[in-house]
Amino acid sequence: MAGPKRQPLHKDVGFLFILVLSVGAAIGVYVRDGWERFAQILRDDAVLWLTVLPKVAAGVLVAAFLRILLPKEVVARWIGERSGLRGLFVATLAGAIIPGGPMTIFPIATALYLSGADRGSTIAFITAWLTIGINRAIVWELSFFGAEFVILRTLISLPVPILCGLAARMLPGRTEEQRAADKKKPRPEIGE
Repeated sequence: MAGPKRQPLHKDVGFLFILVLSVGAAIGVYVRDGWERFAQILRDDAVLWLTVLPKVAAGVLVAAFLRILLPKEVVARWIGERSGLRGLFVATLAGAIIPGGPMTIFPIATALYLSGADRGSTIAFITAWLTIGINRAIVWELSFFGAEFVILRTLISLPVPILCGLAARMLPGRTEEQRAADKKKPRPEIGE
């Protein structure tokens, strides 16, 4: 099962933007605060990188296994472009109950999308994780704000993922069939 064709790093605008921003900030710290502060930040960042790396790897592995374990037909039936409101509700429920941070959720959302979920359901999934997040509500919000606040915030947030998913489906864009047809077309090599 071949994945989507990856863009070379030197043509990835997002990567280049972050790279330029990082190098610029590093130069700014070095000029303003000197080598000691620059080296300390570099060490702290290395520790952060080593802490985050296993989480990113785990999220990507989960997403890869999901793509293999969940048949495309099942994903398409439950949260694909023909799944209707039911698909948006299923995606919202999944996004609301799946625990984890962005390093888990975004690879899972990508795997679902590449396995047949339409953009409306994918957006509902991500939005539910962001706005409802039951795990976060229980672990964090409940202890800080109390039950009444958490229940009110959750109830107010419930329609948001559905509305976002509906909006995504109404906007013009490419369908699953169009994306599949594009994958079958031969792609010209860079420089042709």
